[in-house]
Amino acid sequence: MASDKDYVLDDQVGFLMRRATQRHLGIFGSQITDLTPTQFAALAKLCEIGEVSQNALGRATAMDAATIKGVVDRLRKKGFISDAPDPTDQRRLLLKPTASAWENYDALVGAAHQISSDTLDPLTEGEQAIFLMLLRKLI
Repeated sequence: MASDKDYVLDDQVGFLMRRATQRHLGIFGSQITDLTPTQFAALAKLCEIGEVSQNALGRATAMDAATIKGVVDRLRKKGFISDAPDPTDQRRLLLKPTASAWENYDALVGAAHQISSDTLDPLTEGEQAIFLMLLRKLI
């Protein structure tokens, strides 16, 4: 059994994942300056799946209800989201990307690919494939 003295923070999975996330967020922030990573994720997913409820968008982007509400509110203020009542349930709003959302998404998707490439750059192609496979296995 490992003792308390064997615990080295620099070797712990959470610490390493946080450091990798910080690196990725730094790369993201240097290439996409007008949206946060969560805003871009919601915009990308909305453009991918089209009209959807706020709750479903939150689930699709792994954001809790409070987080997706704030993200949607900010994207709405930027003119990227329109909403309309759900014809099957008038209490629910369906969100959809606006023409401006599509224009911005199309302009940013190249940078998004580059961000992923830059984040994974220290790894060989084979290591990148294994790393992504292992990350998917963790979630």
